[in-house]
Amino acid sequence: MTPLTEAHAGLVPLVGGKAAGLGELIRADERVPEGFCVTTEAHRAGVVPQDEVRAAYARLGGGPVAVRSSATDEDLPDASFAGQHDTVLNVEGEADLLAAIGTCWESLHGSRAAAYRQARGTDPADVHMAVLVQRMVAPVRAGVLYTANPVTGNRTEMLVEVGPGTTVVDGRTEVTRVVLADPAGSADPGWQGELWAAGRRVQAHFGTPQDVEWATDHDGTLWLLQSRPVSTLFPVPPQTDDLRVYVEFGNVQGMLRPVTPMGMATLRAMIAAMVASLGMRVEIVDIGGRLYGDLTDLVRRPASRRRLVRLMAVDFGPRAQAVMEHVLRDPRFAPSGGRSRRPADASLSTALRALRGILRALARPDAARRRLVAAVDRLRAEAAAPAHLRTAHERLRFVRDHGDGDGGAADDITWPIVAGMLASALPAHLLRGVATEDEIHAVLRGVPHNVTIEMDLALWALACAARPHRELLLDTPPAELSARYLRGTLPEIGLSAFLSRYGHRAAAEADVGVPRWAEDPTPVFAAVANYLRLTDPTQAPDRRFAGAAAAAGAALDELAARVRRRRPVRGRIAIFLLRRARRLAGLRESGKFAGLYRLRTVREQLLLIGATLFPAADDIMFLTLDEVEAALDGADLTGLVARRRATHRRELRRRVVPVALLSDGTDVESTLPAPADGAGLLRGVGAATGRVTGPARVVTDPATAYLEPGEILVTATTDPGWTPLFLTAGALVTETGAIMAHGPTVAREYGIPAVISVPGATSRIVTGQVITVDGAAGTVTTAR
Repeated sequence: MTPLTEAHAGLVPLVGGKAAGLGELIRADERVPEGFCVTTEAHRAGVVPQDEVRAAYARLGGGPVAVRSSATDEDLPDASFAGQHDTVLNVEGEADLLAAIGTCWESLHGSRAAAYRQARGTDPADVHMAVLVQRMVAPVRAGVLYTANPVTGNRTEMLVEVGPGTTVVDGRTEVTRVVLADPAGSADPGWQGELWAAGRRVQAHFGTPQDVEWATDHDGTLWLLQSRPVSTLFPVPPQTDDLRVYVEFGNVQGMLRPVTPMGMATLRAMIAAMVASLGMRVEIVDIGGRLYGDLTDLVRRPASRRRLVRLMAVDFGPRAQAVMEHVLRDPRFAPSGGRSRRPADASLSTALRALRGILRALARPDAARRRLVAAVDRLRAEAAAPAHLRTAHERLRFVRDHGDGDGGAADDITWPIVAGMLASALPAHLLRGVATEDEIHAVLRGVPHNVTIEMDLALWALACAARPHRELLLDTPPAELSARYLRGTLPEIGLSAFLSRYGHRAAAEADVGVPRWAEDPTPVFAAVANYLRLTDPTQAPDRRFAGAAAAAGAALDELAARVRRRRPVRGRIAIFLLRRARRLAGLRESGKFAGLYRLRTVREQLLLIGATLFPAADDIMFLTLDEVEAALDGADLTGLVARRRATHRRELRRRVVPVALLSDGTDVESTLPAPADGAGLLRGVGAATGRVTGPARVVTDPATAYLEPGEILVTATTDPGWTPLFLTAGALVTETGAIMAHGPTVAREYGIPAVISVPGATSRIVTGQVITVDGAAGTVTTAR
């Protein structure tokens, strides 16, 4: 038995999270109802210490008390467990008190808490329950105070939900919601001002935004009944003197998962270079392990403002476009005075080199493709580590210096890709009024020379060759098959040859901290199992792709005949470009594919260094290169690695990543008007035409994806590591993305409908639900 006055943050294993939080409030001189705690020692013993409870209850003076759970894993920074355990109010008398303690104990493993714990990957055996007993406050007004706005994320606002009595937090009473930004200006500054001041004190004490339960009694006294971190807030951007706007860049590469610290530096440089090629300079900022670009200066520069909406629409997607349009209307981001200067990145020599490279590729596309293939092969050879590396310091020097040059391959890779993208995009403008976008897209299906599609079809061929082992591959979990393959105890199915070509790939492959398929082929086995479930030969991926290519050729011939009659000059130019697009557009994946060779080599060397420093070699991925050097010189960074791993695991569970943030923490999209979706109608953006009805399959990890042929794949985002799932999917639905991103492009070339940028798709659609995906209308309709 522990008095509440003695509880504090260091006693969570004994008194649980709720009691520890209240003890901290008492230490901060806040007004908290008197109470005591039945500790986890009693729960471990399985016996309520009745005599001690009776004595402690008597010391409180008897009368009505609140009996509340205080588990060791609740009210913590990454787990609130709000409403998952039981609270019993207005308990009076020793017998009822002892029964209420038992009720709280039983709720530890109730269905609600068990499901919550399972979703978080917490071992129930590691959790114990303390029980908090406090004097009952008879409130006339009660509620919850959030010291940061949990709806928008704004850290300069507080949100209060207030109602009569004690039923606000259980959801059974209508509440009034009040945003506190300047309580002095409100109609009732008294209780609001007192709450604001209390919230400021409590947040300052804990150092993080808090969710505070409170009540005022008949005397007008404010009591604090609970304080816990607001666990749902997205991390706040770096603090700045002025208001700034950040746009999430990772979704361009199909990445919403957090990036490891080691991967962050590589991606920062890559994205900064990509944006610089567009004539802009952007600082890449780590917020919650995600890559955000600080676009404030571009937003406030008159010349670049005009380009930003178009850039968002093409490269970032419609959600980012809507956010940017909103930001540009915000008077706080009004354009600054002064003449706009041309960015230094956009030099005349670069422009001339680009023009020459693009025209050269358009004039002789097959020669351009051969040069690109040779350049990719050259980069693969140059990416290998030299044999003389022996020590960890030598390997670190190699990693620091690796990739400084491109072996002259940049132009040979870049301009054919750009030429193909332009040849794909320009005909829609040239043929406006003569051909629809759907007709243009139809011509661009089944485009050859796409290394990602070649990879997927190679995996299909592997699955076909592996049919003699069908039962083994279907009945054994992919992770077990992977372990057996790595031990050399799996029958040969052709996987070694596949991995020699594509083993440097993975989902979220742009992060050097992510294992490649060659290290862990679990996702490959999951994809093979999905392919083996396909029994309709007409739906075989190679047939579907060949059919898409044949249909595209016929569509091109029909379109050519039509446009030459109606628009002779523009039509001929458009058809020329479309024919070039069919020979060049597939190359767009080649640049990233080539860059992954270097990442694979860097990862291999880092793991060799990590093996000399840590029990788990991949601990090194949670350090920076400078920190690795410090560790090699003797610094003990095991604690830092453990903290970053824990943060990374917590962020991996996050399902929603804001499209854009303000420096005060505001999720810009949350301030926009809600979309006017009808009953059962979800709106997004059509990225690949067609209409399909079928059962949905919500997938969060391609490594464990089970996808029946024809099921509609619903996920947050995709990158090339996800595309093997497309071969048997009936359609694709994503929460993010741009029309020209990896996933939608591959979906179009396979001929499956795709709707992207559907907010909340993975939570609003459930596996097994029959949905209709209409790629032309950009809608997803759920069956009632």
